[in-house]
Amino acid sequence: MEGNGRLLGIGEMARASGLSISALRFYDGAGVLPPASVDPGTGYRRYARWQLPSARLLAGLRRIGMPLAEVTRALELSGSDPAAVSRLLDAHLGRLEEGLADARREAARLRALCTGAEPELRLTVPGRELAAAVDAVRFAVGADPELPMLGGVHFALDGDVLRLVATDRYRMAVSGVSADRDPGSGAGATSGVTAPVSFVDAARTLLTGGWPATLTLGPATVSLRVRNRRVTGTPMPHDFPDYRRLLRTATGGPDRRRVTIDVAGLRERLTAAGTRTVVRADDGARCAVSVLAVDAANRLTVSGGDTPTDPVVRVGVDREFLLEALDAVGSGQLVLELDGPIRPLAVRRLDDDRAFSILMPVRI
Repeated sequence: MEGNGRLLGIGEMARASGLSISALRFYDGAGVLPPASVDPGTGYRRYARWQLPSARLLAGLRRIGMPLAEVTRALELSGSDPAAVSRLLDAHLGRLEEGLADARREAARLRALCTGAEPELRLTVPGRELAAAVDAVRFAVGADPELPMLGGVHFALDGDVLRLVATDRYRMAVSGVSADRDPGSGAGATSGVTAPVSFVDAARTLLTGGWPATLTLGPATVSLRVRNRRVTGTPMPHDFPDYRRLLRTATGGPDRRRVTIDVAGLRERLTAAGTRTVVRADDGARCAVSVLAVDAANRLTVSGGDTPTDPVVRVGVDREFLLEALDAVGSGQLVLELDGPIRPLAVRRLDDDRAFSILMPVRI
C-alpha cells in the first residue's frame, strides 16, 4: 500500500483521471506513468492516490495535443518547477497558434482557388493619409520577443476604410485611411493581415511625396508600391488580437469624462509634474506614473499623486507612454477620455475620429 489510502485499480484510476484504460496501459509501456504495483501473477496494475494529479495533468496535456516527449518532461517538472511547466505550455500554445494561422491562410488560398477569386486584396490609398495613419500607430508596436504576434501593424479593410492597429498589451493605437479596392481585387485579406514592423518602416519611407500608393494584402505577401518604387514583406504567422473586442471593452464606462486640452500644454504639464515609480505586476518593469484627475468642473490636474479633493475621475498612466501618444497626435488639441482607476485612458484627435490611442491604467 502507498500513501494515505488503498491503491486504485486501473478502472478506478481511469474514471478518476480522465484517461482510458487502454491509455493507462500505453503510458505504462512508454514509461510515462507506470503503476505503483503490478500483480506478478495476473499483471493487474494498481495506482497510488498520489499519482492521480500526475494522471490528470497527463490527460489534459494530451487533450491539447502536446507531444509525448514534452508531456513526460512536464510530468517530471510538475512537482518541483511549475514555472517550467508553464513555459512548456506557452511554447506548445505558440506552435498551435502558428499552425492555426497557417491553416487559415491556406484555407483562404484554397477558397479562392475553388471560386476562381484572387486571394490578394489590392487597395489604392492616398499616400499622405497612409503616412499619417502609420505615424499614428507606430509607437504602439510591441517589442516583446515572447509576444511575436504584437510585433507588427495589423491592416484590415472595413468598408471603404483601411484600419491600422498596433498594440503592445499596455497601449493600443488605431488609425484609418480611405481606400479604394482595385477592380478585380479579391476579398481574401479583408479579415486582416499583420505586417511586420520592418515592412511598415520600409513602406513609410516611400510615403514622402504625397503620391497615391498601391497596397497589396495577401496570405503570402504584403507590398506597397509608390510610382516606380516598391517594398515587400511576409505577413506575420500569428493571429492578431481581436482589436474590435478590445475597443468595446476599453471605453464607455459610466463615469467617463471627456476633457479637451492643448497638446503642447499637456506635454509641458506632464514634463513639469512629479511622478511616482511603480513596478508593473505582470512583467516587473519599473515605470514613472503620472496621476491624472478631473474634478467636478471638468478641470484636469497632473501630478505624482496629489489630486483635487474628491476628484470625479482619477487614473495613473505611464508618463512615457502618454508622451509618445501625444507625439503621435502632433500639435493642436485633443480629447482625453478618463473612466477611472481601472479603465483605459483614451487619447483622441479632434481633427480625425479614425485615429486614437488607448493606454492601460497603472494601479497607484
